[in-house]
Amino acid sequence: MKAILKVISYLGLALSLIPGLLVFAGTIELETSKNLLIAGMLLWFLTAIFWIERTSLEDEES
Repeated sequence: MKAILKVISYLGLALSLIPGLLVFAGTIELETSKNLLIAGMLLWFLTAIFWIERTSLEDEES
């Protein structure tokens, strides 16, 4: 389950980065880019919270 969440998270992260480059290159329109960015942001934030380990600074120092 954790592996599937990671794949979905990384796809969301890619959807948050690639549309900006495609708009810059003139491949897609700005409105399409905005929709893809929102979808990528939602995918990343809704899935990454379940597999990223939480550690405090005190745990890392010891």
